[in-house]
Amino acid sequence: MNLVLTGDLLSETPLRAAVRDAHYLDEIEADLRNLALTDLPHEVRSRITARARALVEAVRHNRVGTSGLDAFIHEYSLSSPEGVALLCLAEALLRIPDTDTVDRLIRDKIGGADWQRHLGHSGSIFVNASTWALMLTGRLLRPDRGEHDLGHVLRRLMARTSEPVWRQTVTAAMRILADQFILGRTIGEALDRARSAEAAGYRHSFDMLGEAARTMPDAERYRASYQAAIAAIGGAVGDRQVEAAPGISVKLSALHPRYEMAQRERVMGELLPVLLDLARQAREAAIGFTIDAEEADRLDLSLDLIEALALSPDLAGWDGLGLAVQAYQKRALPLLDWLADLAARGRRRLRVRLVKGAYWDSEIKHAQERGLADYPVFTRKVATDVSYLACARRMLAAGTAFYPQFATHNAHTVSAILELASDRYDWEFQRLHGMGEALYREIVGPAALDRPCRIYAPVGGHEELLAYLVRRLLENGANTSFVNRLIDEHEPVDKIVADPIARLADVPHKRHPHIALPRDLFRDRRNSRGLDLSEPRTLAALRYDLAVAFTRQAQAAPIIGGVEQPGPAIAVVSPSGYREPIGTVLAATPAQVEAALAAAVPAAAAWDTVSASRRAAMLERAAERFEAEQANLLALIVREGGRTIPAALSELREACDYLRYYAARARAEFHRPVVLPGPTGEHNQIALHGRGVFACISPWNFPLAIFTGQVAAALAAGNAVIAKPAEQTPLVAAAAVRLLQAAGIPGDVLHLLPGDGETIGGALVRDPRVAGVAMTGSTETARTIARLLADREGPIVPLIAETGGQNALIVDSSALTEQVVADALISAFDSAGQRCSALRVLYLQEDIAERVLTMLSGAAAELCIGDPALIATDIGPVIDGEARQRLERHAARMAEEGRLVFAGRLPPDFANGTFFPPHIFEIARGSLLTGEVFGPILHVVRWQADRLDTVLDEIAATGYGLTLGVHSRIEATVRHIASRLRIGNIYINRNMIGAVVGAQPFGGDGLSGTGPKAGGPRYLHRFATERTMSVDTTAAGGNATLMSLDEEAD
Repeated sequence: MNLVLTGDLLSETPLRAAVRDAHYLDEIEADLRNLALTDLPHEVRSRITARARALVEAVRHNRVGTSGLDAFIHEYSLSSPEGVALLCLAEALLRIPDTDTVDRLIRDKIGGADWQRHLGHSGSIFVNASTWALMLTGRLLRPDRGEHDLGHVLRRLMARTSEPVWRQTVTAAMRILADQFILGRTIGEALDRARSAEAAGYRHSFDMLGEAARTMPDAERYRASYQAAIAAIGGAVGDRQVEAAPGISVKLSALHPRYEMAQRERVMGELLPVLLDLARQAREAAIGFTIDAEEADRLDLSLDLIEALALSPDLAGWDGLGLAVQAYQKRALPLLDWLADLAARGRRRLRVRLVKGAYWDSEIKHAQERGLADYPVFTRKVATDVSYLACARRMLAAGTAFYPQFATHNAHTVSAILELASDRYDWEFQRLHGMGEALYREIVGPAALDRPCRIYAPVGGHEELLAYLVRRLLENGANTSFVNRLIDEHEPVDKIVADPIARLADVPHKRHPHIALPRDLFRDRRNSRGLDLSEPRTLAALRYDLAVAFTRQAQAAPIIGGVEQPGPAIAVVSPSGYREPIGTVLAATPAQVEAALAAAVPAAAAWDTVSASRRAAMLERAAERFEAEQANLLALIVREGGRTIPAALSELREACDYLRYYAARARAEFHRPVVLPGPTGEHNQIALHGRGVFACISPWNFPLAIFTGQVAAALAAGNAVIAKPAEQTPLVAAAAVRLLQAAGIPGDVLHLLPGDGETIGGALVRDPRVAGVAMTGSTETARTIARLLADREGPIVPLIAETGGQNALIVDSSALTEQVVADALISAFDSAGQRCSALRVLYLQEDIAERVLTMLSGAAAELCIGDPALIATDIGPVIDGEARQRLERHAARMAEEGRLVFAGRLPPDFANGTFFPPHIFEIARGSLLTGEVFGPILHVVRWQADRLDTVLDEIAATGYGLTLGVHSRIEATVRHIASRLRIGNIYINRNMIGAVVGAQPFGGDGLSGTGPKAGGPRYLHRFATERTMSVDTTAAGGNATLMSLDEEAD
């Protein structure tokens, strides 16, 4: 068995270890550390505040010159519907190729907003409402004509004016907005436009805009763009030294489509040479070369690359190499210590751009989604401000190790840097192009403080601008941003320049009270524990634990009354094709089915009398045991189910979430009867009780999560359970049952019967002692079970069935191609497409189909197919040879009836496993698919912009209704689709898999299941029966309660 990760990730120095130690440092500890490092004398802090106040007052006094962008962000803040509408327009409008969708987007975003309240508020000609009206109507609005309501004008225009007119005017307005963010569409244009700012004392760092590369051709295009830019910038250097010369900022994710820790070996082998080549070119051009900071989970990998550059003999003696450090990360201070040591080892001076950080909201969300121990960033903005000052002091104290670059638009931070730097001049400020102009007018040039400032200047076309534009608007458009508050005349100056050190010291709760730790995300239960698979120490520990777990042979046998039954077992082999068996299984016999039923029936009645709180406590203990046995369970899921390590981890977390969620629901709804209203002298109540014995029939594609979810729900509701796992994955099920029983579930309440569906499942379903069936599987299997239940004698019992789906993703031309590609890939090919929720049919609007398909094919080519025990693997095997044969037959048919867009290649050393590479076929219509294709095959159908309803009719005609994805920025389109289709789970502008227990209850409509939704608030009800009790409280001789009412009551 291969190990989880090749290569040595933990050859760490003490300084590198300190960086890793601080990744999820307790926030209180981090805050106290930073407060100690910024414990400045009172008189120093007073000078800082006084200078900051003077700066703010000067900016406000000179507001006439405030940049259009600053004024725009203030006027249309993200707290207003108009600001959100303009953000959505700016993000999407300029990339839409067809006029129909442009028109729908404009109607959607402009028609419902209240523009009148913004008329005349701004002193900026860019924002002034009459200018907007001029752009939109072709003439100035005249107050004496009574046309004060811009919203009325816009709506009237859309009703009466020809669509091309208002389409062109709104598009022109968005282009003007976009142009505020970029210095030039080409590097040549940007260099020309930079001259006037340079004459005023500014420097520039040019950023070649673009999304992260999804394909190798994307990466090559960005590489060529950087090369051309370096050459052009080098031609403009003149006789300036590197500190004063223009430079370039490089985004590593643009240079490799798999820039992530899981692909570390590829990155070091493929990206590092590209990066070294660009750095050599920058050295020859005598310009600065700065590596931008990105998401927190890329930091450790970026340091490996930066270290290699800093120690490269090819770059010796050159002080142009630099990087950005994010102060909102708890690792920032120890990172600076490591960088100072790196500068010494490389005998160079590193350019360090200190920023506060631009991904704060996504870092919070990702930590919550992944169930991490803590956040990599501070939860309070004031804590980031203090961290920034602590980092600034550390940088200035590092001597010649750094050339400090302080990127900020905050007047207090600017004042603090000026104070801390004192008489030093070997450093610079930085600001974003189009922002902070008024503030830095007080800083830059001989007429001011004559301190240098470098402008971070984006270069590119409107389409490349979009991601950057949205990030800047989000970052600075919030009411709490300094840029917004600075020019808000209603905001007191003293509040704006309040000392962040004093503010943080005075906060009693250093962690933000409205941002709970990831484990405390849910109010009534603990969130499941995840792992940070981008963290080298985590990967190293996981590698060791899995290596041990992989050596163990697992066993599965019938477990009846808590006793594993003896008998001759057969070997279990892995779909990954390992030569040795991974365990053994003993199939149950008909006699053992009878024994389980005989034990379960009386146990069910006794179990129902156990309080709901006690049952819940056992399930919660089981979740703790599942997490304690993490490595063993992951090893079984990987080996027996063929799941990759990230998929196996997600499944384990889902199982734990089911246990805790159903425990919480049982406490809330089963713990005591609900008292009902009624006439006086009467007590009425209703209570939920278990039905008896439930048969739980689970699938192989989620051998732990779905198995555990069914069993936990039945147990929580007060039922005994006989669990029948899938034939392909009995080892995982057996491990789960042992852990449940070890947590306190009585042996006679929970039984395990591995075996084939007809012998075991059929016998259970036919038996009248079974009071209910929960199953997940094919629609055909559900129909068979329903017929068997209907034909048998005895009570009518519930069938809870979750079946398959012909799941579709509808994409219109307002969608962001890069996001569509990322979401379609994971939705179609994660877990080798073996998910009930997986994407099967991608409906692409014709206007963007070619571009999406080109990128989708290129991104699919970057997926790694192979051993699921390797962290680098994206796609493992399908479950068995029969599944592979079905996929091969379907692919052959699609090759004849459609067009092959992409077919992945299998590595030559995986011939023994049941691998099937991802395929993409374009077909004429979705109706060519006669049933669910359970594997990594994606079908693509094109549709015309005016034929959306035809697409919806086609989807509805399948009869399935499990999951649906929609990628569109037009809310009216999303509402229309959702109202037309009967779908259990609809996902908007995101992927379609990985429903979270309690947050996204899962289950379909029509042919996709019976409901209620698993992981939802009504799921336990289907496992229960209701009993009402009505008591005449006057039967003993009168209504004492009524008679004793207080006469003085009001």
